[in-house]
Amino acid sequence: MTGQKLNPALRRKARRLAMQALYQWHVADQSVTQIEAEFLTDNDVSKFDKDYFSEVLRGVAASKSELDSHVDKHIDRALKDLTPVELAILRMGAYEFLHRIDVPYKVIINEGVELSKTFGANEAHRFVNGVLDKLAQDLRSPEVQAGKATD
Repeated sequence: MTGQKLNPALRRKARRLAMQALYQWHVADQSVTQIEAEFLTDNDVSKFDKDYFSEVLRGVAASKSELDSHVDKHIDRALKDLTPVELAILRMGAYEFLHRIDVPYKVIINEGVELSKTFGANEAHRFVNGVLDKLAQDLRSPEVQAGKATD
């Protein structure tokens, strides 16, 4: 493991770029490989966790159907009615809950809320917070229960 993977600021920037790349993947007719190459070329890789960015981008794209099924259980509208920003953030959150057990669920929720405040529509952060909270209870139940016991 490199020290870069443990730097929260570099990982936060990687999530931000991954969300933007997933947004682009959703709205443009481009492959994940094209988008990844573009983002890695256009951004200073010393300022974000490149490996985390690539893992999240490729992981979300590869497991889109699985992630969508988890998200769909916790929303009050059709997936197609979500904004591309909300969908990208919720897919990323579901991916991290499932595949990045090293990241605390509260961090995933907080990062998703912050991204939705920056990129989402007014009040989107409330919706994202609620859905990510339900996803955490569903996908990380033991961790959520342990957190409630210590709160």
